[in-house]
Amino acid sequence: DKPREEWIFDYAAQIILTGSQIWWTTDVNGAFVRIEEGFSNAFREYNKKQIVQLNALINLLLGHLNDQDREKITTLCLIDLHARDVISKMLNLKIENINEFTWQSQLRHRWDPKDNNCYANICDARFKYQYEYLGNKSRLVITPLTD
Repeated sequence: DKPREEWIFDYAAQIILTGSQIWWTTDVNGAFVRIEEGFSNAFREYNKKQIVQLNALINLLLGHLNDQDREKITTLCLIDLHARDVISKMLNLKIENINEFTWQSQLRHRWDPKDNNCYANICDARFKYQYEYLGNKSRLVITPLTD
C-alpha cells in the first residue's frame, strides 16, 4: 500500500494510466453514492483530493527524473487535469445523479473482479479493454473537443 506518487515508479505507463482511470471512475462513483446518502459536498471533497494528487505529481516533476519517468508523470498530470475539469463541470452543473449524461458521456474504466478484466464504458456502450495503448504522447491539453 504505497502512496500513488510512489507506486507510479514501479509500473509501466500503460499500467499506471489504466489503473488511475479505474480509480478515478471508482472514486467518482463513490462520490455519487455519498451524495445519495445526503453528503451534498461529496464532489467538492473529491475535487480537493484531486488537487492534492495533482500537486504531488507537480512536485515530482520539479525533481530529478529520467526522461521516461518525466514523460509518464507529465502524461498522468494531463489525464488528471482533465479528470479535475470533469468534476468541476459536474459541480457547476450541480450533477448529483450517476445516470446524468454529463457523467455517462465520459470514458469510464472499471475493473470487474468476476472475470478479472478491465472494461471501458461510455454512455450505454461497454468494451472489454484489449490493452490498446498509444504510448506517452505529448499532449498540450484535453478539451471537450478532443475528449
